[in-house]
Amino acid sequence: MKKILLVDDEKSIVNVLSISLRNDGYDVFTAYSGKECLEKFMEETPDIVITDMKMPGIDGLEVLKRIKNLNPHTEVIIITGHGDMDSAIEALEYGASDFINKPIRDEALSVALERAKEKIAIRLKLKEYTDDLENMVQIATAEVRRKSDFQTRLITSSNDGIVATDEEGSIIIFNPAAEQIFGYSRLEVVRKMKISDLYLRELADEFTAGLKHRNKIVETRFPWREITVVDRNGERVPTRFSGTILYEKGQVMGSVAFFQDLREIKRLERELVRSERLAAIGQTVAGLAHYIKNILTGLKGGSYVVNIGFLKNNTDKLKSGWEMIEKNIEKISELVMDLLTYSKDREPDYRPCLPNEIAGEIFDLMADRAATHRIELIRDFDPSVGEVLMDPDTIYRALLNLVTNAIDACVFDKNADKKWIVRLATAVENNEVIRFEVTDNGCGMSDEVKSQLFSSFFSTKKGKGTGLGLLVTKKIIDEHGGSISVATREGEGSSFTVRLSYKPYNRAKGKVANA
Repeated sequence: MKKILLVDDEKSIVNVLSISLRNDGYDVFTAYSGKECLEKFMEETPDIVITDMKMPGIDGLEVLKRIKNLNPHTEVIIITGHGDMDSAIEALEYGASDFINKPIRDEALSVALERAKEKIAIRLKLKEYTDDLENMVQIATAEVRRKSDFQTRLITSSNDGIVATDEEGSIIIFNPAAEQIFGYSRLEVVRKMKISDLYLRELADEFTAGLKHRNKIVETRFPWREITVVDRNGERVPTRFSGTILYEKGQVMGSVAFFQDLREIKRLERELVRSERLAAIGQTVAGLAHYIKNILTGLKGGSYVVNIGFLKNNTDKLKSGWEMIEKNIEKISELVMDLLTYSKDREPDYRPCLPNEIAGEIFDLMADRAATHRIELIRDFDPSVGEVLMDPDTIYRALLNLVTNAIDACVFDKNADKKWIVRLATAVENNEVIRFEVTDNGCGMSDEVKSQLFSSFFSTKKGKGTGLGLLVTKKIIDEHGGSISVATREGEGSSFTVRLSYKPYNRAKGKVANA
């Protein structure tokens, strides 16, 4: 859009305007009559023509008509004299981009040119948007796959789901790949569902906001990113998503979204993680030697005390020695269970359960231990958390690890004058996520320690821990499709937050309530 053909029978006007336009970076070609204009147009094929209306021979209106016949996509700006509105309006009817009055001001000319360029750009984009959707997907997919990483290339043989809507958000296109991802048939969706019925709230809100702007304000595109969609059975499906709001002549005409099914990719990722976990266990077994040696020392010490008790018929010695043996047997059991849990990949055993009850059991179990160390254990359970589907046994284990660590953080705190507090909380976020939070005001962690928290067999307990606890906890949360985060400050305490998908269970219907 750099080539401009300038036409006027007044050479002085042509010379002044051509200098101004060249200074603005345009390639300017000039003509001094309608006939010369048409000849130059055939030679140079400019993007924009600026022509005077009143010229001898072929006037501006005739120039406009002939140019539009030769190339209807060329933008023509008409120069008129004051009071010649009828001619200007007639020119607009024949497809003129704009008109400006003499004497010509640079500001008015600049505005008219920007409008003409915008029309050219919009026309090119509208042509792109109105191409066959399937062809558009193939082009977009090929480009994305060319630039994306190894994970995306693994699914080059997969078809993408396409969901298109009209300007009201009603679904008008729902292809077979979308049927596979969302679990609905085309007949159930097309003209019967809106994006708010199909997409999760955050994604639906993004599209709805774009569709509300009837006039094109800014280009509304959604770049490729990973999101989770929920199918008709309430199952969460990982996908790679991109989309855009579609416009026609500056007006919203609908939207289109593309979804790539990443379930196979995620399965391969889990296999890779599992392989890495097994490798990590093989490489770091030697690192557990000190911890195992402590357990063996405890067992030997306990058996020695038991033997003394037998020899001297001392019941107290027998009881004390047996307690030492039991504690170390429990440590061995925990170590073996942690190793098995960490090394073995497993799908969560989803069952109806009450998260507040799980948290309550942990609270009751740890209350005595907390009290022994002068730690106040606080429960803050959201009563709106109802019955949900999750694996209660593994979630119990993950939360117990976090509460145990929080109590240990207080025990290892050097500030003996502090009133130590550990808080266990539950909550629901936007009726989509259930949050578990374990907070303490113990010793906290440095940034260096925090960065290694979920590294293999890293422990801050100075030989009294294996480092497996948080690894196992993170693995359990990952298997549930959730997330775990930590906020901490050395000397002030830590807060671990677990977020899981909230799946309310309708016991009367025997299924997930929002499925």
